[in-house]
Amino acid sequence: MISSVHVLEGGSNAVSGIWTQFGGNLSFVCLAISLWAHFSIQFQRSSARQEKIAFGIVAGAASIGSILLAVEFNPGLYIDLRFSPLALAGMFGGPIAAAFAASLAMAFRFWVGGTAMIDGLVAIVVATGIGLVGNFWIRKRSPRLMDVGLLGLALGASLVVLMATLPTLVHARVLAMIGLPMTVLNCLATALCGFILLKTQQWALERSILVTAFSQSPDYLYVKDRNSRFITVNENMIRLYRFKTTAEMTGLSDFNLLSRPLAEELYYLEQQLMDTGVPLIDSTEHIEGRSLLASKVPLRDRQGRVIGLAGVTRDITERTVLERELRESKNLLSHAMAGMSDGIAMYDSKGFLVFCNEQYRTAFPLSGDARVVGAHISDILRRVAETNERTGIPDNDLEEWIKVASAALHSNKDEEVQLYNGDWRSIRTRLAEDGTAMAVVSDVTATKQAEIALRLSAEQLKSLAETDGLTGIVNRRAFDEAFARETTGSARKNTPFSLLMVDIDRFKAYNDTYGHPAGDQCLRVVSKCLRQSVSRPADIVARYGGEEFVVLLPATSAKGAMIVAEQFARLLNQENIVHSGSEFGRVTASIGISCATGATLRVNPNRLLTEADAALYDAKTQGRNRILAHSPDERHAMKDVG
Repeated sequence: MISSVHVLEGGSNAVSGIWTQFGGNLSFVCLAISLWAHFSIQFQRSSARQEKIAFGIVAGAASIGSILLAVEFNPGLYIDLRFSPLALAGMFGGPIAAAFAASLAMAFRFWVGGTAMIDGLVAIVVATGIGLVGNFWIRKRSPRLMDVGLLGLALGASLVVLMATLPTLVHARVLAMIGLPMTVLNCLATALCGFILLKTQQWALERSILVTAFSQSPDYLYVKDRNSRFITVNENMIRLYRFKTTAEMTGLSDFNLLSRPLAEELYYLEQQLMDTGVPLIDSTEHIEGRSLLASKVPLRDRQGRVIGLAGVTRDITERTVLERELRESKNLLSHAMAGMSDGIAMYDSKGFLVFCNEQYRTAFPLSGDARVVGAHISDILRRVAETNERTGIPDNDLEEWIKVASAALHSNKDEEVQLYNGDWRSIRTRLAEDGTAMAVVSDVTATKQAEIALRLSAEQLKSLAETDGLTGIVNRRAFDEAFARETTGSARKNTPFSLLMVDIDRFKAYNDTYGHPAGDQCLRVVSKCLRQSVSRPADIVARYGGEEFVVLLPATSAKGAMIVAEQFARLLNQENIVHSGSEFGRVTASIGISCATGATLRVNPNRLLTEADAALYDAKTQGRNRILAHSPDERHAMKDVG
């Protein structure tokens, strides 16, 4: 942090105590920033604006405290670290925090007065401005240690310039007398306090990621204490048991939620797990009419003692139903095959029928009268063609088809043919050493129907795996596959490819205010508006995660993507979903747009996601309820949709 120098009237202290006093000043500033770092987590539940205001007030108070603890370096010359909190407020808190911090510091400096008052006010403005420049420099990313170092150097350089140009300081020869120690000490203060803020942001981000991952996991996650009471659960758990908040489940056990026999069974298994320390993996449970697959592991303290358990439960109800249907289809197929009556026929090496059973003739109802002993295969095939008994017989050059089909008799082959009435026959032909061909004909109509049923079941299973269960649109997994496929196609065709990333504003506040069922309905309405905003079959609307959606727009320019985004914003506005927790009074969404063509899509298609995510982040930080477009090759553009 940067120190300020001002000329005040006061008594002098002993030179030997200067550094001790300065240590106290530095400790005070670091303590103030450390306290903010410790308590700032409490403001994460508030809006970003409130958090920045609070940070600005703390920084301003730290600056005032530094002035009060100013160190007298020489008679009449005082050193303090008032500018360090101001610069960091500008860099880490932006314009709002900087305005509050600077206002408090300037008001106090004006009240103190003195001959160097004007110079002190100018210096406060300069220090705050340097912090804002740093904030602008890192606006698209999180600050790093190098940024703090550059801030300290910039502030130190500004301090030297101020000491060399401000009239009062020049007159007092401040630069020559204390310029070097002042600059060095301020750079040190900036590094220390900046490092504290950086680590605080890092820990807050890691905690936020862990909390979000736990809360929004598609599985049921929970932690229990040694007595099998819930310590914490995720959102899926409270929806399963129809609670509104996680706090309502804290302290409860399965005895409060389930029938006593089932609760006793689960309690026994969990206590056995914690007594033995052996994890329980993929245990089937049936709760609230749903089939669940549970895995539970013991939790240990630093001394190795088991203090509870962590569990993850997956809903496999739909998979269980599909597996049962598949088993039933398989059994049906087995019964159909067991009841078949095969037809058998033998042809000699010249193609004459030498043997057949009645089932062989009845397997071909229209040509059965021609399938008699002594008939040649070509005559039988001609009868088949005359009656149109089989599908796929060419209308022209019939004799050539008969010739080719007759020659194919004397080869090992398996084929299936469809009859005029839709029935299917499987014909398996095998050759003997003497050239005799034996044909086994089976009625595989039931088999074919079962195969169709199995294929439909598989397609349904695939559809379930690719569809978001809540909104009915494409899920994240299917989106990843579609994104890779479509970007590859656009890169090959050298056509523009656009992507929209949509996030519902203040959705957590909406859930907290109206409950998760209302939140689920809100997600459905948003997905409906997105589907109505696109018009082409190639356009894909997907749920990206939580309250975040994405729209893939192949062969679409940035202008076209903006039209789709504006259409969605209009449709959502028409829904007019009341949201008292939003500054707009209704449910709104922030939209990030990215568009790229051939070269970018070929080299790094993921830049589309990165740019769209960055645009979405900027849209939310710049006020929400707006559309912001980024491009790998162009500067961004913004449209307010409020």
